[in-house]
Amino acid sequence: AMSVRIAESLGFEVGMFAGSTGSATVLGAPDIIVMTLTEFADQILRICRASTLPLMVDADHGYGNALNVMRTVEELETAGVSGLTIEDTVLPMAFGAKGESMISIPEFAGKLRAAVAARQDPSLVVIGRTNGLKLAGVPETLERVKAAQDTGVDAIFLVGGTTRAEVEAVHKVSRLPLILGGATPELSDRQWLADHGVRIALQGHQPLYAAVKAVYDTLKHLREGGSTAALKDKVASEELLDIALKQKVYKRWQSEYLK
Repeated sequence: AMSVRIAESLGFEVGMFAGSTGSATVLGAPDIIVMTLTEFADQILRICRASTLPLMVDADHGYGNALNVMRTVEELETAGVSGLTIEDTVLPMAFGAKGESMISIPEFAGKLRAAVAARQDPSLVVIGRTNGLKLAGVPETLERVKAAQDTGVDAIFLVGGTTRAEVEAVHKVSRLPLILGGATPELSDRQWLADHGVRIALQGHQPLYAAVKAVYDTLKHLREGGSTAALKDKVASEELLDIALKQKVYKRWQSEYLK
């Protein structure tokens, strides 16, 4: 809730809540699909309740087959999301698996059709997410992108893209907006990305990682006998806390409604 308020105050146009971030913040667990849909939806509800910033979420594999995808869309739409991704990775990892793998193109397309059919609000953005560039290369990725856009999804999310040539190849076969799952030096020019259909370029989980390090450094400093005065420039100011906690708003409500 605090993070989304800060993001909104800085002028971000949309927020992204990844499944990995949910697993880390709700369970203190890695991104291996051990968080339930209920836990994920509950956290999303709290985020959406705290801000008016549109929220896009990583719905992983939809928590099962195509019918589970429909239930996932129902729960996340009810929680308040503005957009969600459904991916083609085999999740959770199967017994004996030696690494990541993808479901077949027909199964992927079926999941996306189910997601589109399940939404109640036509403005809910459904995004087909493929790991093709990461796991299979450009030719198969193009087949997956073409199959995905024929299902009625609103955008394509590319995981693992590292070069301009890869983005150009996808842009040539896709009429849909593109989302990149990570920035590389070659894909850092925002104007070039915009000219090639990219509308969102994610920057990774830097805010989460920065917060973890800040907590660690602060606790370590105090545990080793450091003073609170030495932390003055490293902790949130009253102005920042007001943004994160809506302190002035609550004080106004106290003044108006408790007297």
